[in-house]
Amino acid sequence: MAACAMALAAVSLPAVESQAAAPSDVSVAAIPTDRLVPDAGTQVINGERTTVRENPSVIAGIRVGGGGPQGQSCTASVVAKRKILTAAHCMIDVSGDKSYIYGDDDLNTAGDETFRTKVASFKVHPKYTGSGSWRTGYDVAVITTADDIPVPQSQWAKVAGSGDAALTAPGKNGFALGYGRASSGSGVLYRADMPVNDANNCQVFDVRVNPDLMVCVGYNDGRVGTCSGDSGGPYTVDGIIVGVVSWGSGQCDRYSIMARLTNEMGDWARTEIGSQQPPDGKFSVGVNPASGKVEPGKSVSTTVTSTAGDQGPEELRLTASGLPTGAAATFQPTTITSGESSKLTLTTEPTTPKGTYKVTLTATATSGTKTTDYTLTVGDGGSTDGPRPTVSPTTVTVPRGGMAEATVTVTGGTGTIRLSATGMTFSPFFFPNTVSPGGTSTLTQFAPFEPGTYKLVITATDSAGKSGTTDLTITVT
Repeated sequence: MAACAMALAAVSLPAVESQAAAPSDVSVAAIPTDRLVPDAGTQVINGERTTVRENPSVIAGIRVGGGGPQGQSCTASVVAKRKILTAAHCMIDVSGDKSYIYGDDDLNTAGDETFRTKVASFKVHPKYTGSGSWRTGYDVAVITTADDIPVPQSQWAKVAGSGDAALTAPGKNGFALGYGRASSGSGVLYRADMPVNDANNCQVFDVRVNPDLMVCVGYNDGRVGTCSGDSGGPYTVDGIIVGVVSWGSGQCDRYSIMARLTNEMGDWARTEIGSQQPPDGKFSVGVNPASGKVEPGKSVSTTVTSTAGDQGPEELRLTASGLPTGAAATFQPTTITSGESSKLTLTTEPTTPKGTYKVTLTATATSGTKTTDYTLTVGDGGSTDGPRPTVSPTTVTVPRGGMAEATVTVTGGTGTIRLSATGMTFSPFFFPNTVSPGGTSTLTQFAPFEPGTYKLVITATDSAGKSGTTDLTITVT
């Protein structure tokens, strides 16, 4: 599998040339840095040239030894005075000292940029575990620059979080920006308009498109997309970055895959960026107090608060998810106007398992959705019955040598809970490999090359030595 490149590409070929039939074979996946598969990008068309003036938060990533003009390798977004958002693989998977150029529409003419700065430090998502991890997700990084970037706060890019899931729903339309390769060359800023797709229709690569961590955009016939040099560039929907360019076809002729930010990856990025992020102009929702404790069979209350956004007051419908077994949530009232509050009562049954649970409160309005979390502790937060793991989905079908992924949730138990599994030749990876009661972990299992059905037994063992198990069925085709 080539860890090559795909930067955002747009070319001036006639539109009629985009009508070629969609490829039907499995494509080799690659990262869109400046390193290309030979002859890549010949089918990537129908983007359009744009400018930094029109997109004031875009910035070009440079590295020593980079293949683009002036060493251009990746694209990124200015998100604070000294903060840049890009792909983790732009920092981990390619070598050479890295810096950034701002204010230049065409890097082929050196010297007309507004600003240059070096990288002072950077952080990649903690679950991006090393070179090549883009295959499994978490391909996002936040960079701290050595100098203040000359972009006003009002023009910093806005970054999505877990409360913005509606922005990456299939059918939404957005655009990507990048300095990557087009048919006429590279180093020129282009924009490509592309829709969000259902990930189930994007499984055309030798790497699985994980809808929890990735967003599949664009088309399967090479009409427009990302190519070499676009890595780390923004994919924007409704004025908010919902993904960064992560990977795609080594020939730049199929779907473009973005690292998803409408989940905890975006929350992590926003935490790393800090409080300097400008507001997104939409309503907000919170909870006070944000945690509570209740004995089984009893209830506990809190207050859900909200504020109106730039669009003014609007109706918010409140719901709750992540409740433990036997618990119920009651909002009084269920529907409020942004700026108002609602009383939330969480009622448990005598049989509700002890443990600590993250309850997600969601407010849905015409302009989108926002979420906030409430930590519910039942009993002493532990359980004399030991931990009870569950896995979702319970069955997975993958090709030979492919990767199976699932989410493991553990309720009950005491203290730190360690995850392990048996039943396959190679043990799976857990991210993280320890959780607290009520916590979740992502399981990644490499499938064998022998077709068949396999049962993976997942075990959760708490600090008291008690354990529980659940099964994941993996069908290899």
